[in-house]
Amino acid sequence: MSTTLGLPHQRRLREVWRSAGWPFQDLIEVELLAAGLLSRERDAAGRETVRVTDAGIALLAQTLQRNRASREAHEQLVARIAREMQRAGRVVWRGLALRAKVGEGGDGSEAGWVMAMPDVYSIRHTTVEDYLEPVVHEIKVRRADLLADLRKPSKGEAYRQIGGECWYVLRAGIGGLDDVPDAYGVMAAHDSGELEVLRPAPKRACKLPFGIWMALARATPEPNDDDAQQVI
Repeated sequence: MSTTLGLPHQRRLREVWRSAGWPFQDLIEVELLAAGLLSRERDAAGRETVRVTDAGIALLAQTLQRNRASREAHEQLVARIAREMQRAGRVVWRGLALRAKVGEGGDGSEAGWVMAMPDVYSIRHTTVEDYLEPVVHEIKVRRADLLADLRKPSKGEAYRQIGGECWYVLRAGIGGLDDVPDAYGVMAAHDSGELEVLRPAPKRACKLPFGIWMALARATPEPNDDDAQQVI
């Protein structure tokens, strides 16, 4: 009987590879041993350890290559959205960490602070606070990452606290409108380069609190892309 190996098995292989090989003696280890990805060894004193086999090393290398390709695809799409926002005359940041207060709705949930880390954050280039129109773009290139993100309602609420518009930009084929709540706009990023708007993001008035202003002041916006500044 074959066993389906998932993320817990891959994490365990990495843990064993980096460790002295002391056994966990749990079901994940049993399945890895049965699959030939781990082997048991016993030293002269009778102490048992586990080691990653050649097949396990090959699986780790494949996982590394897939993860690297996913990161590269993610960063390329993040850069693409950042350029589009610059073309729209906006000031753009990538990799921000912004504190947002969540849980203050009428559902009785307790208020607390959550760290929001949008892939792309932008505001209009204006000196009038009411015209800033802050926008959040969250980029997903793998369906598993999208679904994991949507299982964290506090994360989505944090985005809505710091952005008057919130978008999910999805690599074409990993998801659609049925996956993403109506509070977000949805774009599909096609390999051809087209960004297709599947649903516009609802617009809300959003006034940035002082803490967000301080975070933006300390951060460095994306440098101007000469191509992005061209009038299209």
